[in-house]
Amino acid sequence: MSKEIVCSGIRPTGNLHVGNYFGALRNFVRMQDDFDCFFFIADYHSLTTHPTPDNLYNNARQILIQYLACGLDPEKATIYLQSDLPETIELYLFLNMNAYLGELERVAAFKDKVRQQPNNVNAGLLTYPTLMAADILIHKATKVPVGKDQEQHLEMTRTFANRFNNMYKNEVFPLPQAFNYNDNLIKIPGLDGSGKMGKSEGEANCIFLNDEPSVIKKKIMRAKTDNGPEAMNQTKPVEIENLFTLMKAVSTPDTVAYFDDLYNHCQIRYGDLKKQLAEDMVAFTTPLRERINEIAADEDKLRRIMDMGRDKAHESALRTLTEVRHVIGYRN
Repeated sequence: MSKEIVCSGIRPTGNLHVGNYFGALRNFVRMQDDFDCFFFIADYHSLTTHPTPDNLYNNARQILIQYLACGLDPEKATIYLQSDLPETIELYLFLNMNAYLGELERVAAFKDKVRQQPNNVNAGLLTYPTLMAADILIHKATKVPVGKDQEQHLEMTRTFANRFNNMYKNEVFPLPQAFNYNDNLIKIPGLDGSGKMGKSEGEANCIFLNDEPSVIKKKIMRAKTDNGPEAMNQTKPVEIENLFTLMKAVSTPDTVAYFDDLYNHCQIRYGDLKKQLAEDMVAFTTPLRERINEIAADEDKLRRIMDMGRDKAHESALRTLTEVRHVIGYRN
C-alpha cells in the first residue's frame, strides 16, 4: 500500500531559527517515516520579497545544511531545490490561467506585504498562492504541514485544485489537507514581545539554530519584559507569556512550573528567568550548531544530496505534468 504524500518548503532568506524548528522541522523529521515526503527549498518564493538576493545559492545551501542537521534524511524524504524543478513553473502558469484577480487581492498575506513593501508590489507577490499551489499539486500531495500564516494559502490550493478538476472534468488533483501531529499548529513567539519568531521582524527577534551561545544569551537578556506582576495569579501580558512559551519549548516542566509559581506569587525576577531560559536554549541549540558545522564541511556530499533530490522530484513532477497537459489538451 502506497503512503500518502506530504509536501512543504521553506524560503532561503537566511538561517533557520527556533521557530522554524518547532513550527515545521520537528514534524518534518517525524513525517519522513510515516509518509512519502517532498521537502523543498523555496528559492523562487524568496524573490517575491527579496528580488535581488545577496547570495541566493549560498542561502539555499545553508537551508539544506540545516534541514539535514535537524534530522531530515535524503534516503527517506525527497529534499530538493525549487528552481531545480521546471515542471513546477509550468503548472504555476496553468494555475494562473484559472486564478482570478479579486481572489488573489483578498489574500491576507498579500495585503500585509503591500503594507510592508509598498514599493515592491510585484506580480509574483500577488500570485504567491498559485506558486504555492503548484509546489503542492505537482506531487499530488494529500497533506501539507503549514503554519497559521499559510492556512489561507492552503485553502486556496484546494480551491485551485477543485477548480481545475471541475473545469477539465477529470480528478487530476487531490484536495490537500493541513496536517500536524499536534491538535494545534505550533507558533513560537519572537523576542520583541509580539507576534511570531520571524526574520522579517529583525535578527534580534530570532534565535537562529547556528547562533553562538554568547549571541543567544545576549538576545534573550534583551527580550522585552514589564515591571512584574502586581497581583497574585494575574494574567501574563504578551511579552511575558512569550518568554514562558519559549521556556516550555526548551526547558524541563519542573523549570517552567518553578518560574510560573514565582510569577503567580509576585516573586519573579525576570533576570533570573532570562538566565535560565538562555542556558536551556544554549543546551538545546548546541548539538544542532555542531551538526550544522560538520555537514557544511562536506561539499561533495551536499552536491550528491541535491542531485539525488532533483532527480527524485523530477520523476514525480513529470508524471503529474504529463497528465495535466493531456487533460488540458496539449500533446507531446
